[in-house]
Amino acid sequence: MTSQSYRKPLRKAVFPVAGLGTRFLPATKAIPKEMLPIIDRPLIQYAVDEAREAGIDQLIFVTGRGKTAIVEHFDTAYELETTMSERGKSFEVLEPTRVQPGNLVTVRQQVPMGLGHAIWCARAIVGDEPFAIFLPDELMIGSPGCMKQMVDAYDEVGGNLISVLEVPYEQVSSYGVIAPGKRLDALDGALCEVTGLVEKPKVEDAPSNLIISGRYILQPEVMRVLEGQGQGAGGEIQLTDAMARMIGEQPFHAVTFAGRRYDCGSKVGFVEATLALALERDDMAAEVREIAQRLLG
Repeated sequence: MTSQSYRKPLRKAVFPVAGLGTRFLPATKAIPKEMLPIIDRPLIQYAVDEAREAGIDQLIFVTGRGKTAIVEHFDTAYELETTMSERGKSFEVLEPTRVQPGNLVTVRQQVPMGLGHAIWCARAIVGDEPFAIFLPDELMIGSPGCMKQMVDAYDEVGGNLISVLEVPYEQVSSYGVIAPGKRLDALDGALCEVTGLVEKPKVEDAPSNLIISGRYILQPEVMRVLEGQGQGAGGEIQLTDAMARMIGEQPFHAVTFAGRRYDCGSKVGFVEATLALALERDDMAAEVREIAQRLLG
């Protein structure tokens, strides 16, 4: 088995955005959680920008009921643009929200049956091509971005890749965890083989403290694995279980992300991300720092 068989160009990305966002109620009663802003950009925009940086231009949103605002965000807003034009305002701020016609597709996950099921819902659009997966709740900040680092690794080894981060062992039970194998010299040692995957293991059973961090590059065969897969942890169809079954059948590697991750699926993580990114912006860093110092004092 060689990775040469699994090196088709990466053009498509799947964004599972069908979740209800119950941890952020009542804010998410009428607004998708992916549209909650970190300063002035919604979470989904950060993920799409990361995909574009990596050269991916075909976006597949797996949505649910009440998620139309996500698609509208990337649509043309005629009334808004007409008003801005009349007032002499620049459209530059809207450029990241523009998507070429035909490059955004939505599919519906009608029943919330887990991440694996959400990915499977996109099977007809993915077809026989490799594809990336972005979990927008996981805000990944780096230069280059997380997916660009993964695409660089994909160019080296092909096959399937996942992004991982090192965490304290006492936290592993909240995540999917990899069993790392041989470490490769490519990418300054950030690339290693994956010999196993476990979803939310007990601390004493964890094969490592390297957690899966919300970015994937997978071969289309994973859809066939998901097709016949039963329920796993939490009574859901787990993507981690499907990937584990592919190890040994196809090349499988992990890239340790050189950057920062913010868990914006939690309220504390969301606030942390907002503060961290605000403190890096020239237009507000000084004022935000002054506010923070005053509040802490």
